[in-house]
Amino acid sequence: MIFKPPRLEDLSNPALLTRLQLTLNNKTKPLGSLGQLEVLAIQLGVILQTEVPLLTAPQLVVFAADHGLAQHGISAYPSDVTSQMVKNFLTGGAAVSVLARQHHIALTVADCGVMHELDTQFGLYRCKIANGTADSLTQPAMSVDQCELALSNGQTLINELPGNTLLLGEMGIGNSSAASLLLARLTGLPLEQCVGAGTGLDQDGIQRKTVILQQVLRLHAAATEPLQVLAAFGGFEIATMIGAILQAAASNRVIVVDGFITSAAVLVASRLNPLVLQRCVFSHRSAERGHVLLLEQLGARPLLDLELRLGEGSGAALAWPLLVSACNLLTQMASFTSAGVSKTSS
Repeated sequence: MIFKPPRLEDLSNPALLTRLQLTLNNKTKPLGSLGQLEVLAIQLGVILQTEVPLLTAPQLVVFAADHGLAQHGISAYPSDVTSQMVKNFLTGGAAVSVLARQHHIALTVADCGVMHELDTQFGLYRCKIANGTADSLTQPAMSVDQCELALSNGQTLINELPGNTLLLGEMGIGNSSAASLLLARLTGLPLEQCVGAGTGLDQDGIQRKTVILQQVLRLHAAATEPLQVLAAFGGFEIATMIGAILQAAASNRVIVVDGFITSAAVLVASRLNPLVLQRCVFSHRSAERGHVLLLEQLGARPLLDLELRLGEGSGAALAWPLLVSACNLLTQMASFTSAGVSKTSS
């Protein structure tokens, strides 16, 4: 077996939780007045196991790969767009490139299985399994060995990156279909509730996509365990991301989840080890149809709702300043005592 799931510690720490809450309660503000920022500050303190959380060297990784299923017209764009967008990420022209640059977040693009070969350049991490997955309409998207190698590659990638925060991004024409299939199979939700527009399909396109995905589900009816399901539906970027999530969780990094596809990866990772969810901050609620249902399944409350459906890690990058603010408010805001402010009305 290539892949060995890392051991995760339970971060439940009632004493630390109490100290963090007391610290926030004694800041110069009405009790609970910073709302979800207070919840976030406490979560970050618990993940990093400290009363003075500091986020260091944030790493945004865009996991990229192609999907054999894309040949059946499940996307509004052809598979060539995957490699074209990877080049756009690396030359700084994509939305996530702009946002990462604005917020001083290191950006890495992991070639997990892009169809076309990419020139070596700064920011590109090579961990290609193959030039795209197989067509899941006729066979499993990945073999067991390919799936395990992708998971292992994700672990290795994380071990080579500095910092204590991982922001998740992805790129792969067809990967919203893979995410929909993962969601439907692992939760038992009706597939039609899990399938959305992806790259911008109209209603007729969504209907055609749903019909094809129903056929894929039926073909792989025997795949029920998380890794079986992952191998059946793909893709290489999702599997590599899952390995990265598990390794980041094992090293108690803050994991900032982006949209639908990255949340589907978290779903699989959490089925392998539920303690993953202790480390996850969900950046936003996507406009992709299945994402609301997926967030509900994960018990997640996202920070933003901007009707995004771009992917790339754009939502994670947009939410990043909120994490920084939450830490700063916890560690830098004055207490009633230090500021000489009365805590009660006269």
